[in-house]
This record gives sequence, C-alpha cells and structure tokens, in this order.
Amino acid sequence: MKRWCWLIFMVSSFVASQVNGQEIYRWVDEKGILHFVDDLTQVPEKYRDQFQKKEPPKEPIPSPSASSQGEEGKIESEPSSVQKDLYGRGEDWWRAKAKEANDKLQSAQKNYDSAYQTWKAKEQQREEGTSKSHGPRKRLGSEIDKLEEKVKESQKELEEAKEVVEKVLPKQAEDYKADPNWLKPKE
Repeated sequence: MKRWCWLIFMVSSFVASQVNGQEIYRWVDEKGILHFVDDLTQVPEKYRDQFQKKEPPKEPIPSPSASSQGEEGKIESEPSSVQKDLYGRGEDWWRAKAKEANDKLQSAQKNYDSAYQTWKAKEQQREEGTSKSHGPRKRLGSEIDKLEEKVKESQKELEEAKEVVEKVLPKQAEDYKADPNWLKPKE
C-alpha cells in the first residue's frame, strides 16, 4: 500500500511540474464558448488571430480598479468596438443576451395578462350567477380553479423573467467586466 501511495505522489508531482510552466491559449468561438488549450496547433485556424496567450503569473496581479482608473476615479474604457468582457465576448453578444431576456419578459407579461383576464371574466360570470343549475356551476368552479393555477404559474414565470432582466443579467455583466450599457437597447 505504501508503494502505491508513493507512486501516486511521484506521478502527481511530475504532472504538476509539467503543467506549472506551460503557456495556455484561450479563444472564444462563434457561439461564445470559451476554449483553453496548451498547444497552439489545437486552436482552429479561423480563431488564431483572436487567441490570447496566457502564462502563469510570476507575481500577484494588481486589481484592475487600481490600475485603470483616471483622475476622478472613473474607469477609463476602450471604444465599444474593441472592448470585450473577461471571456472575450463583445457588445453584440451581450446585446443579444439582453434582447433574449427582454423578449422572454414580454412573453411572460402577455401570458400573465391573458390568463388573468380569462380568470377575471370567469369569476365575473360566476358572480353574476347566470347559471342556476348545479352541473354548470360546478364546471365553472372547476374552470376557475384551473385558471387560478394558470395565473399563479404565469405570475411566477413573470417574476423570474423580471429577476433575470433586472438583477441576474446586470450582475453577470458586472462579474464578467462587461459594459453595463450593452444591456440597454440601442438608441
């Protein structure tokens, strides 16, 4: 058993020493997926002009807020055509993501409004009491119960979509150092 432990220790030490000094190449494909490789030949030809070569840091990296701030404490930014987030995604990617989230929010709002209006109409129909026999009133009550569930589901979807647009996406943009203006519609 001790021999196996010793062998595992030696192999892992060897692998760690081999990895420690290597260069790492990073690129983002057309779908926005981030790739890392340690061999330049593994980077596809069409991405070789945009890959980034990373070497293990020899010293701690200073925080970007300390080195990129101007006189008044404002962060100086590059033009939006060149600026990218930490993963190499640019303005177009973030705008598409924001549009998708806003479209989902609008769809959820329409679904909620529709379900709510239908439910309200059935409630009003029950209150007016147009049907006096037991069978139709029972069916109407069953329909109202189902519509009430649908309204609750639609409301939940609406709240989740609002959360993404108002909190999740801005937080992601902040975390990935993307320009927050990319989340706003173009004027």
